Amino acid sequence: MKFLIINGPNLNMLGIREPDIYGAQTFEALLDFIGKACDEAGVEYETFQSNHEGAIVDKIQEAYGKVDGIVINPAAYTHTSVAILDALKTVAIPTYEVHISDISTRETFRQHSFVSYVAVETIAGLGFEGYRQAILKLKKYLDEK
Repeated sequence: MKFLIINGPNLNMLGIREPDIYGAQTFEALLDFIGKACDEAGVEYETFQSNHEGAIVDKIQEAYGKVDGIVINPAAYTHTSVAILDALKTVAIPTYEVHISDISTRETFRQHSFVSYVAVETIAGLGFEGYRQAILKLKKYLDEK
């Protein structure tokens, strides 16, 4: 079983970007955390991060027929990208959405998620732990299918 873990814009700046919201841990620490969570779940994985919407759409399309599941933190594109939503709908790969912060308690414009229309579940506000939960839940979801 193989998962694609996608991180959107500005997540590569973790540890620098608004540490009061996103914490002091770096993006490299997040990648290490994701690797350990995937090892715990017994799944192969690939990580991808981009600040560019089209690159994320391309990566989702390239995943068709190559991965069993997607975990995505679309970051700012959560609230704006119909293109990412359409790509996820097109490939129909089971997807879990994750957010480090609790988007439901943030600014009004951040409370809407296009990805949630296609995600099996959205996990928000748990910090890095949200990624582990998404990976474990996605594995369970696929095992039960």
